[in-house]
Amino acid sequence: MPQPPQPPQPPRTSRTSPGGDSTDDEFRAFMTNRWPSLLRTAYLLTGSHHDAEDIAQGALATAYAKWSRVRRSDDVAAYVRQIMVHQHIDRFRRRSVREWLTDRLPHSPVADESGRVADHDALVAALAGLPARQRAAVVLCYFEDMTHDQVAAVLGTRAGTVRGQISRALARLRENGALADAVGRHPGSRTETTR
Repeated sequence: MPQPPQPPQPPRTSRTSPGGDSTDDEFRAFMTNRWPSLLRTAYLLTGSHHDAEDIAQGALATAYAKWSRVRRSDDVAAYVRQIMVHQHIDRFRRRSVREWLTDRLPHSPVADESGRVADHDALVAALAGLPARQRAAVVLCYFEDMTHDQVAAVLGTRAGTVRGQISRALARLRENGALADAVGRHPGSRTETTR
């Protein structure tokens, strides 16, 4: 069974904050604790394990370089997620050809999980069809359970803009036949559109 990806390792040099604490130790603790969550969000943003690892690692590298400023923020995890979302949007803009090494998560089911795999694939494919900012807004709102104000802070925009992006994204997702079939199999899974 393949092992889940491990968080990147910060440089072995030791930096010390003005208070005497090792900033490397503080960063390493943050990175180790938040890596699974960052990687999950990155996967939902990119739809690719490789791209998810790239942007999660890139966000952590950026955060490490600015750690003295990042650690003073009200919510360090939100700050790093914001870096990651912006890196994804920038990367999405620069790409002219999308490269997909695989279109499904590796599964080793014990029971017949084909229905869940199909639902998962339908969701990932539907998210992949959204523009980058709409996709980021939906992922942060519904998968990270953030309010519109929090999503607006991460995306650097207004809550009204986020509401509009989510509204347009949900309209596109509702038009997706494969996703509608998946929701039809799980009628209790519909998500409220107000936050």
